[in-house]
Amino acid sequence: MGMSGRSGGLEKARAKMLDAGVDPVAIETFAHYYRLLEHGETGMIPESTIEPVDIESLADVEVAEDVAADAIGRTVAIKLNGGLGTSMGMERAKSLLCVRRGLSFLDIIARQALHLRQQYDARLPLLFMNSFRTSADTLDALGRYEDLAVDGLPLEFLQNKEPKLLTSDLTPAAWPKDPDLEWCPPGHGDLYTALRGTGLLDRLIEQGYRYVFVSNSDNLGAVPDPRVAGWFASTGAPFAIEAVRRTASDRKGGHFARRKADGRIVLRETAQTLPEDRAALADLERHRFTSTNNLWFDLHAMKAVLDGREGILGLPLIRNVKHVDPADPASPEVVQIETAMGAAIEVFDGARLIEVGRDRFIPVKTTNDLLVLRSDVYEIGADFALTQVATDVPYVELDADHYKVVGEFDKRFPEGAPSLAKATALKVEGDWTFGHGVQVVGAVELDAKGAQRVPAGEVLSGSDD
Repeated sequence: MGMSGRSGGLEKARAKMLDAGVDPVAIETFAHYYRLLEHGETGMIPESTIEPVDIESLADVEVAEDVAADAIGRTVAIKLNGGLGTSMGMERAKSLLCVRRGLSFLDIIARQALHLRQQYDARLPLLFMNSFRTSADTLDALGRYEDLAVDGLPLEFLQNKEPKLLTSDLTPAAWPKDPDLEWCPPGHGDLYTALRGTGLLDRLIEQGYRYVFVSNSDNLGAVPDPRVAGWFASTGAPFAIEAVRRTASDRKGGHFARRKADGRIVLRETAQTLPEDRAALADLERHRFTSTNNLWFDLHAMKAVLDGREGILGLPLIRNVKHVDPADPASPEVVQIETAMGAAIEVFDGARLIEVGRDRFIPVKTTNDLLVLRSDVYEIGADFALTQVATDVPYVELDADHYKVVGEFDKRFPEGAPSLAKATALKVEGDWTFGHGVQVVGAVELDAKGAQRVPAGEVLSGSDD
């Protein structure tokens, strides 16, 4: 392969990764996707190649207590914790955000695991897949839980990094103003590469673990549930994902389907959908299930597949086009090569889906989500699991100009979140500061030009439609 033209881009990217000390398996994985990109692969999944999928529901499954206890005793919990919460104006791990009572996401995750260990007399290691940017803060925050680390296993392992590529010629982007911005994570599909590259996959097997439960650290509904573990163990499946029914808010998100060619389950993300298929993507009656990003896999099955493929699972490519400096639209356009960990479902014969309740899917992507989480819509029990106590989870839309960034958001709720237990919707336009003990009932819209205050104890009531 000559150094001229596009192939030179791969050599430059390889050299850059080697210089930065990136794991060799991660470099080979990157090279695999680079070649796909170079050959015009887009990762698109046309509607004509898939059909809707039907799945069983956890509510209908019977799992004996001893089966659940045995399965959780052989399970490892991994939390994806590489995100900085930049969309909410944060420069630290998003999981450091306070949820309530002075407890952060990390506190609640740690306490959920410690409680389950005690309840089931299980080892249940908790591992965090951190990025270079979240590692120090996370370990510092977890320092207070002296018994969290399980003998012989680290609390964290690091996800890999790869160069952003200029869309013009697929060479690594240079950005001397902030060289960190020349790099990006390879998407959470990197989980498998990182587990193998760090030797953790083998260590977990050697220590007698069989199952891994993976979830996002910003989803506090993702407790390593012994019942789901028991279901997974009893299926004998190599891989499974917890799915939820899509709602109006999931219209733009990915969904599961069955590939006509081989009957395998696939996860189609928005970025893999052709423009002419957008209507089908948004059809909640046709494609009814979306991913919680809570997934389970059998360590032995994962090792066998990775060994057979020399460490490269071959997940579908996601070609993500951004600017090298996301905050500067004038900066060069780049491609970030990504993969989604849930897409591994198509790699395994006999992979399964299980429908779970929305209580296992409470992700916090925006301050809108954070307000709901901090409100009385949920209770945190003695087991540190979240229970939805409100009949409905209200739809919240806060004015991005005033509430998008956490610091500004916090200033406007100095006494804490309003009561949303009886709310169906809260839409805030303009700059409103909420006093103590405000209640929202029904569907409420606030609109103002200047800065306004909702007095303490105020009951805001609106329509109930």
